[in-house]
Amino acid sequence: MSTTAALAAPPAFPEHELTSAQFSRVAALLHDHCGIAMRPGKEGLVRARLAKRMRKLSIPDFALYLDLVGESPTHPEFGEMVDALTTNKTSFLREHAHFDYLRDSVLPTLDHPVRIWSAGCSSGEEPYTLAMLLLDHSMKGAARDARVLATDISQRMLATARTGVYPAEIMNDVPMEWQRRYWTRLDRNEEAGALSATPLLRNVVKFAPLNLMEHWPMRGPFDAIFCRNVMIYFDKQTQQRLAERFWGLLRPGGHLFVGHSESLTGTTHQFRYVQPAVYVR
Repeated sequence: MSTTAALAAPPAFPEHELTSAQFSRVAALLHDHCGIAMRPGKEGLVRARLAKRMRKLSIPDFALYLDLVGESPTHPEFGEMVDALTTNKTSFLREHAHFDYLRDSVLPTLDHPVRIWSAGCSSGEEPYTLAMLLLDHSMKGAARDARVLATDISQRMLATARTGVYPAEIMNDVPMEWQRRYWTRLDRNEEAGALSATPLLRNVVKFAPLNLMEHWPMRGPFDAIFCRNVMIYFDKQTQQRLAERFWGLLRPGGHLFVGHSESLTGTTHQFRYVQPAVYVR
């Protein structure tokens, strides 16, 4: 290697080390501001995921990184930290039994404007799936006034969701009839083959930032709340508090859908169990 090449090489940081005190600080920040329970044993995950952020920002150690994040959830890097430490995995028609139940057992019973909340909507696949179901339902002569509120703590995920543009390969589970009716295939070079939500579909969904641990400005009532694969990050006390708040925003007979890896078992609540991961007020 030449001297010039050696001088041009980027500085190499030593392996980032996370002390127990620093892990405790990260865990406390997540729990206090987001309700997320980062339990002991997750030190390796925290170190690995935050080290990627530190390398991107050219920050050599966790002390400096935590000083940057500070104690305020309003700092831009706080949101990046939350994104790094949570999994934003989602897909269209994920856990499809819920959508089948909504279509077959819930929507036919409603004769008023339908309101559904997607709490923890990630990159938007869930609320757009709900919107397609609602639009299909309205074509069968049902009330056309149907809306989906989609919220997430992550501004980055919301920005992706608001674009309403997805690569064609991740829409394989979306029926072709829905693709033709509610999506437009793009032919721009940089997005060739991607599908964009039509104005009809976009108008059903409203995206908004929301931290589930803070004040909820919406009043409801909702006919259904989808909070799936979100409460898995919370401890039982936080899950119970959320269940109580969801109860208060649902109409009598309204449904709460949680992820199939989640349940309200172990919490005190007023919901009636319907089927796996489905509860009714």
